[in-house]
Formats: sequence, C-alpha cells, structure tokens
Amino acid sequence: MVKIKLRFLILFFLLASVLGGAWILMKRPEQRAAPKLDVARMLSEDGAEGFERAYEKRPFVFPEDFGPHPEFQTEWWYYTGNVTSPSGRRFGYQLTFFRRGLSPENPDRESKWGTNQVYFAHFALSDIREEEFHSYERWGRGSMGLAGAAAGPFKVWVGEWSVKKTGDLYELAANAESVSIDLKLNPLKPVVLQGDEGLSQKSKEPGNASYYFSQTRLETSGTVSVEGGEYEVRGLSWLDREWSTSALGPEQEGWDWFSLQFDDGRELMLYRLRLKGGGMDASSSGTLVSEDGSVVPLSADEFEIEVLDRWKSPDTGIVYPSGWLIKIPGLGMEFAVTPYQAGQELLLSFVYWEGAVGVSGGGLEGSGYVELTGYGDSL
Repeated sequence: MVKIKLRFLILFFLLASVLGGAWILMKRPEQRAAPKLDVARMLSEDGAEGFERAYEKRPFVFPEDFGPHPEFQTEWWYYTGNVTSPSGRRFGYQLTFFRRGLSPENPDRESKWGTNQVYFAHFALSDIREEEFHSYERWGRGSMGLAGAAAGPFKVWVGEWSVKKTGDLYELAANAESVSIDLKLNPLKPVVLQGDEGLSQKSKEPGNASYYFSQTRLETSGTVSVEGGEYEVRGLSWLDREWSTSALGPEQEGWDWFSLQFDDGRELMLYRLRLKGGGMDASSSGTLVSEDGSVVPLSADEFEIEVLDRWKSPDTGIVYPSGWLIKIPGLGMEFAVTPYQAGQELLLSFVYWEGAVGVSGGGLEGSGYVELTGYGDSL
C-alpha cells in the first residue's frame, strides 16, 4: 500500500508509548493492561511538521533505498510468507520492522543514548495444522546498536530480531518463547515499483502518499520452530518497503490489503481503502506482476472485492471479513481468497488481523497474505 497497512496505525503510537513506558509492551499480551487507542483518530493526527512528504515521483536507487529515510516520519520493512515442510505441514509468517521519527532533526545531546528514532517490530506465526496463532512485538531506540537500519550492507533489526543481506540472500531471524524462524530469501524477480512509478497515493490530500516498492516473489527456505518441534520448510515470501509522512484521510476508516502469489508465476497486490460511510476510496489501487516481472497497474474502478464470509474474534468481539471473491474483469480474472485459519488476529499494542490465505477458482491456485484494519478499536 503504500499498503498503507497497519503501519501508520502502529507508528503514530510510538512516541507516546516510548515516553510513557515502553517496557510494558515487552511483556506477553496476557500480562499487560490492554491499551485503549482509537485507530481513526490516531491515523488522522498530523504532528509531522518539518518532515518531508511524498508529493511527486522520485528516482529509486538500490541498494540505498533499502536503508532508512529519516527525513520522512515513518517507514517499514514488511515480510510475509507461506512455507511448508516436506511432510506437508504449512506455516504462515510475518516479520515486520517499523521506524518512527520523533523529530525532523537529531537531538543535540552528549549522551550516546540520545536519539530521535524509535524502531518497532512484529513477529507472528500461523501454525495451520494445529490452528494456532502466535504473535509478539518488540521495541527499541535507534541508538547504542539496540535497533536500527542500514543500507550497505542491508540490515534492519530490533534486538535479536533481524533481516540482513548476505550476498544475494536475505536472512530473517526472530524468536519468542517457543516460536522461532530462521529463513533465507532469494529474489526471483526484479523490484516492483508500486503506484505511479513508486509514488503511492493514499487519499486525495496532496502529500498523503508514500514511496513504495515490493519484492513479490522471494524463494524461501530454512527452519520454523514451534512448541518444541523444528521443521525444515520451503515456500515463497513477499517484501513491501515504504516510507512516508502521511495518514488516513478524514473520510477513511481503514483498509483491506492483499498480497497474492499464484502458482502460474504471477503476483497480485491490491489494497482497498474503506470510507467511513461505506464504499471504497478512489485512491485504492493494485498491481498485477507478470511471470517475466512486467507490471500492470490497476485503478480502483478496475477491480471488485466481495466479502463472502465473516469471523467474530472471541478475544475482542471484532467482526472481520473472512473470505473474499476478487474480480478483475479487464484481465478476465475471478477467484476466491480464503484464510487458512480464521483466528489470525494480533493482540498487541494495536489489534488487527493479518494472516495466511489460499487462492482458488477461475483456473488459479496460490497463497498469500491479507491485512485488515479499522474494523474495531484496539482493545
């Protein structure tokens, strides 16, 4: 989205959380008091004076643009994937890193602890066979090596959770309690510039946009550990990379975001920005990536997303969509998207649904990830 993603949602909370006691958030979800945050209000706040905004197209430079952009207020590195063991045991995973600038300029402080950058990460694992979902979060200040990002060589980390590039491979590592991943990702296609040559508009307001690129087919191998068992796995992953100084528009309440990988070698990214009065914002868009890496941009009037089912969370009472029919008439595509398990709700500082899904119908098969925000306030 940009996938606008939960990303805005989380990052508007960073400053208040860090200054107000981020140590609380290091506890397990069941050990800490539930936060009470209004998503729409948080996403509509400004507080961005002095930061640059995404007003126009820019050239992308690699590998530099994998590194941080502190002149913008927020950015993220968003990895999701579906992997399977030789015995057929399926897992979905999410490992995401967020940076939030607390001020446009670095503080003039003698202390090595001084910084105006805060980093935040989510790690989640869907154990499809057992219908279990595990989610965790970590925070770190961007100083003293506790958390950060660098372009050469590429690395982003919060504590021991990290993504780094070694040669042509990306190495992902995260662990929490009895769950861990140790994965290597090999890009099979060139970088995809989302939106208008990498400029992704999120609402009609000027500057309410992000710079956004993806790696849509990352060959994945490594190990997943859960509940005492270790599994060799293989599959596909997806990276979304964005930076911006923007928020939801006052007329928007949330978004549905899809990253889908088809067995025929194509990929599809769609995001639907939902309006408070119902319907889809005209800034919604998507991209179909062909087998050879070429792209077909999709505007809001070129696709339809119909909800087929719903799921009510037993923990929050929030009702989420839980199955969709996607139609792209101009490309002759019509297929269903179904969660591999309904319960993939992250109960962290913000509550949202993000999970592994399967694709079927219309001669298409595949898998991917869906993210849903704005269906209910945080706990």
